[in-house]
Amino acid sequence: MEIFNYYIENTFAAYPEQRLPDEFLETLLMLSHGYPTVVAKTDEGVVTGFGLLRPYNPLPAFFKTAEITYFLKPGFAGQGIGKAILDYLLDTGKDLGINTILANVSSLNEESIRFHIKNGFSECGRFREIGRKKGQVFDVLYFQKLL
Repeated sequence: MEIFNYYIENTFAAYPEQRLPDEFLETLLMLSHGYPTVVAKTDEGVVTGFGLLRPYNPLPAFFKTAEITYFLKPGFAGQGIGKAILDYLLDTGKDLGINTILANVSSLNEESIRFHIKNGFSECGRFREIGRKKGQVFDVLYFQKLL
């Protein structure tokens, strides 16, 4: 939760405006029940990031589609950790029969937009001016990757 709360307080990568309690981690894990989750750590055991897949929609018509979430601890970007988390989630998801991964990204999060495009996602939708945080209005972009 320390990593997620950093992005809540300092960026537009996480949408809440206020820190979330540690118990919210249980909610995230419950949302991703039956789907892959992963925690990245250094050799010394320091958590450097996490990621998870969760259902896009609970209806059976969408059971082969998942949404992805991942965050890195500040200072660990550019070291291949995000790519390793992504690859693990894509590979494990594919093994579970998932064939489409969706990611929703704030239009103010240019680093995440570049990361998704670089890793084979394509923009497939944009909801204009639906988000508000820190007094700023933003679009939510949806990216898609077919496995």
